[in-house]
Amino acid sequence: MSDVRKSTGEKVQEKVTPQSSKSTTDKIGESVTGAADKATRDIVPDSQKSTGQSVKDKTSREVNSSHTDTSHTDSKSTIDKAKDAVGLGK
Repeated sequence: MSDVRKSTGEKVQEKVTPQSSKSTTDKIGESVTGAADKATRDIVPDSQKSTGQSVKDKTSREVNSSHTDTSHTDSKSTIDKAKDAVGLGK
């Protein structure tokens, strides 16, 4: 599983690189791989992960849930968010 998911270093690099210096392909790729990472995080039980991966995934879930605000529910699909990220949204 570790060969499919992004490393912490890759995630940090994506965050520190300004959006303006990324190509459209890079932006779409980040959106797709980010969604795949989240899906894998949620599908594979923590009991089947290494301790480090389990801790990272639990932290990620907590961060995501803490950013969920019911008064500002975002109903956009991942595809729509990807389109917005590259300037193709409506």
